[in-house]
Amino acid sequence: MTRILAVLGPTNTGKTHFAMERMLGHASGMIGFPLRLLARENYDRIVRLKGASQVALVTGEEKIIPPHPRWLVCTVESMPLDRRVSFLAVDEIQLCADPERGHIFTDRLLHARGEAETLFLGAETIKPLIRRLVPGVEFMSRPRFSQLTHVGAKKLGRLPPRSVLVAFSASEVYAMAEFVRRSRGGAAVVLGALSPRTRNAQVGLYQAGEVDYIVATDAIGMGLNMDVDHVAFAALRKFDGRAPRPLEPAEIAQIAGRAGRHMNDGTFGTTMDAGTIPPEMAEQVENHRFDPLKTLSWRNADLRFASVPALLSSLDKPPDKPGLLRARDADDQLALSALAQDEEIARLANHPERVRLLWEVCRVPDFRKVMDESHTRLLGRIFRHLAAPAGRLPSDWLAENIKRIDRTDGELDTIVARIANIRTWTYVSHRGDWVADSVHWQEVTRGVEDRLSDALHQRLTNRFVDKRTALLVRRMRDDSAMDAEIRPGGEVRIEGEYVGRLAGFRFEADKAETGAAARTMLAAATRALGPEVERRLAQALADPFEAFDLGPGGLSWRGEVLARLGPGADALHPQVEAPLGDLLAPRERERLRKRLGEVVQAWLAARLPSLFRLAGAPLSGAARGLAHQLAEGLGSMQADESLVRTLSKDDALALARLDVRVGRHGLYIPALFKPRTQGLRALLWSVYAGIPAPDVPGPRPAVMMAENVPAAFYEAVGYGATGKVAIRRDVLERLAALARTAAHHGAFLPDHAMHSALGLGPAATEATLEALGYVRSGEGFRTGRKPRRKARPEKPSDSPFAVLRRNLPLPGGRGAG
Repeated sequence: MTRILAVLGPTNTGKTHFAMERMLGHASGMIGFPLRLLARENYDRIVRLKGASQVALVTGEEKIIPPHPRWLVCTVESMPLDRRVSFLAVDEIQLCADPERGHIFTDRLLHARGEAETLFLGAETIKPLIRRLVPGVEFMSRPRFSQLTHVGAKKLGRLPPRSVLVAFSASEVYAMAEFVRRSRGGAAVVLGALSPRTRNAQVGLYQAGEVDYIVATDAIGMGLNMDVDHVAFAALRKFDGRAPRPLEPAEIAQIAGRAGRHMNDGTFGTTMDAGTIPPEMAEQVENHRFDPLKTLSWRNADLRFASVPALLSSLDKPPDKPGLLRARDADDQLALSALAQDEEIARLANHPERVRLLWEVCRVPDFRKVMDESHTRLLGRIFRHLAAPAGRLPSDWLAENIKRIDRTDGELDTIVARIANIRTWTYVSHRGDWVADSVHWQEVTRGVEDRLSDALHQRLTNRFVDKRTALLVRRMRDDSAMDAEIRPGGEVRIEGEYVGRLAGFRFEADKAETGAAARTMLAAATRALGPEVERRLAQALADPFEAFDLGPGGLSWRGEVLARLGPGADALHPQVEAPLGDLLAPRERERLRKRLGEVVQAWLAARLPSLFRLAGAPLSGAARGLAHQLAEGLGSMQADESLVRTLSKDDALALARLDVRVGRHGLYIPALFKPRTQGLRALLWSVYAGIPAPDVPGPRPAVMMAENVPAAFYEAVGYGATGKVAIRRDVLERLAALARTAAHHGAFLPDHAMHSALGLGPAATEATLEALGYVRSGEGFRTGRKPRRKARPEKPSDSPFAVLRRNLPLPGGRGAG
């Protein structure tokens, strides 16, 4: 008599390993798994141990059956129960309570037996019902190898490495995987709709350490063996096919149990947006104590094929044992009910063999899980072909349908839908009684599924895995030294991956990345570039001021801007702001800032020596005041006649020795009119004013003043504002001298010398004369003041203007001024 043993316990108890060892100890055996993926995984394991000739794989979409296999690895739905074996096992037997597939598991519980030994593997929750429904059953409880601990809610961006993030729709999975890609470098994606090949490839990314996270639906909870430390639920409700509902404690435990493999403990919790698992429920999960199942899903397996109505009636038969609940109408029963309304199909299904055939057609799965009219119409066409005299599906019709699917273009959802479609045709191709040359069509459909699966894996990887960021995150977590290479132009590669460029002490992350990915690159660069930053800092602190340059962008060193300038006490003494870049520690940044302040003053003193001599000259009285104003004005200012008249002879000579020119309309330093120097004066003015510098007029003698440009700007670069004309100070003095000479004889008209001095045309010359105080009359221009009575002339030695005229050349040329 066969021994029936129920091996029950939570996840990570070694139940499946125990069953596999028991099966291989028998001369023959069969084991049913809830997923095609698990069946394939354990089939491969036995092949490695015993050889391909000894084991068969039987699923709805894949059949590998050698001539005389000793052991069969199957999905529960595909177990060939008419085959006699010494050992038989069914995994995840608690799925007997599943509303959709439960009736199949219940049928195996009640009827599937090995001749010597039968094992049922699953959760403790089913124990009372197994005891009631299976006479003579023995029980074995297996404790979990590791501890499972609830840790509450965590922010999505703070999940620990080696985590699984669980959502309950594809759109939620994609959204969270995108977030993880941006913040942590990427995630593997696991959906129930993925083919085994794609799912294995995605899990392989995680297992190989290329990513540290998996974002999955609850499909992750069924037997996938991975090295997971933490499981986080992004929601505590799911849509069960009919309506949203809260997750049951046992469901949470089944999924959370993926955390912790073998002797390694695991944790579980939620994301912040999902709320928190109630304490009493968390305790249930931690201690693996759940309310027992009250009913199992059941459907009559003793079907009547006398007619379609008889078949439908037998499917509706209620259970006759307590603890069983008639299953809700499954997809195959719904398809049968729909096709029974088709008059042609009802006419063709006119005897038991045709009714049986129609039922077999209705059991072709709709892997898309939408069960819409398109699937029902496809089943109707299949039945019509099979009910035709040929009794086979036409090869050209098969080829046409498969060719339509054999495309790898499109977005994720498109490829997922194609994989679901090809799985239906793969299922059909394994019906040797339906298709001619079944082996050929199996190879064709398998090839299409493989191509689509590879394309889907590539799409998922491209979209949700940033290998560069993932690599940097792993290396930073390892706390080991990172290989950094700085190429010409500042290009930075860390561990061979381009991450951005080093500009001075500033790291510029790859512009293709933003947000968390850019921050990850900055963190990696800060660590990896530490030795290079120390070397650069030592060099910058030691280099002379000639190694630096000052421009509109700020103070630069070796072609890279190190710091911006800000306004200081006056335009000639700008302040150096904090050096740019996050690669310097605060103390080092302050050291560099102070050094750069010294560099700026030395650099300016070398290029504007006349201004710095002026600022530091040993002057006194009125000369000192004028020198101070002139230095603040960057070497140009309007004349303050009252102040000039107070100059002593010695002060006037001291200013002359400092290259200061004093005219009737202003003071200036001729050396500062050079274009390069003018550009520097404009830069210093813009820094002090806090606005961008307009275009410098030089070397033109005069320009029309631009709108919205302050007169102070023109003065700062050596131009006096006269009406709407800005005139270089030396040119203005020359024009004023020409006008005074002409006006000495009465009314005058501007001559060629006056026009050529400005170079702006007669209208600008005349406007300038008016701004200088000349009045237009019918005869020309006259002085605007009444002629004074003849007075005794001043002694030349007593007038500061006379002293300056005797010692200084005329503005802009030779002679007295």
